[in-house]
Amino acid sequence: MKVNGTHYRTVWMQQTTVMLIDQNKLPFKFEIIASPHHTETCEVIKDMRVRGAGAIGVTAGYAMAQAFAEAGSDAEYVKIARKRIEATRPTARNLFYATDRVFAAGIKHGSKGAMQEAELLATEDIESCKAIGRFGSVLIDDGCRMETHCNAGWLAFTDYGSALSPVYHAVAEGKNILVYVDETRPRSQGARLTAWELANEQIPHTILPDNAGAWMMSQGEIDLMIVGADRIARNGDTANKIGTLEKAIAAHHYGIPFYIAAPLSTFDFDCASGKDIPIEARSEAEVLYQSGPDKDGVLHEILVASPGSAAFNPAFDVTPANLIRGIITEKGIIRPREEDIIKLREI
Repeated sequence: MKVNGTHYRTVWMQQTTVMLIDQNKLPFKFEIIASPHHTETCEVIKDMRVRGAGAIGVTAGYAMAQAFAEAGSDAEYVKIARKRIEATRPTARNLFYATDRVFAAGIKHGSKGAMQEAELLATEDIESCKAIGRFGSVLIDDGCRMETHCNAGWLAFTDYGSALSPVYHAVAEGKNILVYVDETRPRSQGARLTAWELANEQIPHTILPDNAGAWMMSQGEIDLMIVGADRIARNGDTANKIGTLEKAIAAHHYGIPFYIAAPLSTFDFDCASGKDIPIEARSEAEVLYQSGPDKDGVLHEILVASPGSAAFNPAFDVTPANLIRGIITEKGIIRPREEDIIKLREI
């Protein structure tokens, strides 16, 4: 996608340095950061300066390639590095998909092979998201009022995104769309990132408080809901940003079509159901504090909760398959059933 007329990927590699858009600075400041070592790249993932299923996966693949470049002939070094990378964000399936592939390529073909595999992952991520846009756009009618949760746009992948890719494709087809953007507390990825993306593309949108979605559905103001995913179990249960489950329940109650958009790299074919998906618990500080700029544009972090109170911060929840109308993939739209998901491997 373009920022100020220049095309950017969310993450890319220059020689052995990982280059990223610092998502913690958005939407107030657009800044590129450089990560020359795999340990630094791990911190970038952990601190959510890069986030979103595909972007995490591609960044993890680059980190794995960096480790091979750093290791030389030290086989133990890359094994330790892999464990370090995989410990950064335990829920995100794309991360493990990427480390598996790049590690295997590096063991077989060395540092050069690891780098080539990491670049291939990035290219595949982009092409998958393009295809998700093509398939998903058929669900969006002219005049559609669509709700989404968290950020599953191009910032969450290498480019195009998952849940927003159908929006971008539909707008390119000439359809008029209004996107309702859940703010997505505690880190406000919807209000900060999705809204910034849509504004950048001049797509009409309105930010909703997280607890307003059900009311909007009850008033007939929502026609469709599409969200992304961080891991999809074999039976169709889906982990996504915390708060997704509430919206899926409300959508089911009011008869609103609720779809997941995700590439095959998000599917965990070895995970039987949502009960087996590890849920990341993050720092309570993300709940207790918020950041934003002062009148001079300087970012500050401020306490927004009662001093001394504790907070619980699960990063994801799991939406049962029976609440999901379908899953939009690069192979087409499938039902969230085990037999359909297993068939994806054969297409």
